[in-house]
Amino acid sequence: MTTQTRLVSTVIARQWKDVYAYAADPRHLVDWAAGLASARVEATDRPDTWIMDSPLGRVEVTFTPENEFGVLDHVVRLASGVEMENPLRVVPNGDGAELVFHVRRRDGMSDEDFAADAAAVAADLEKLRTILESG
Repeated sequence: MTTQTRLVSTVIARQWKDVYAYAADPRHLVDWAAGLASARVEATDRPDTWIMDSPLGRVEVTFTPENEFGVLDHVVRLASGVEMENPLRVVPNGDGAELVFHVRRRDGMSDEDFAADAAAVAADLEKLRTILESG
């Protein structure tokens, strides 16, 4: 079954590998990804899997392993067991980078909630841009 997707992106005036390195470190999520990590991020004994406090409650997040392609895909598992796949890419854009997040509409999500989800992702990406461009 396919789902509606909205691409949310931002251009960052930093080398794409710098953007990737920062965004790939889950410990930085509390600084820029308010929609995912509102507090405490803890490593687990499983590779690339972290536990964090989020606006959705305590969640488990498994990231794609480090790679040379700028892929930052991650799966968020809610306490209920529901899993949400989140494609995220950092791609070169001239001397900078473009970060592209695929916001997926979840089952039963209203138009308003889908738009709010995309707006929250846009705010998170803007926060990341601000952090990386300021130093």
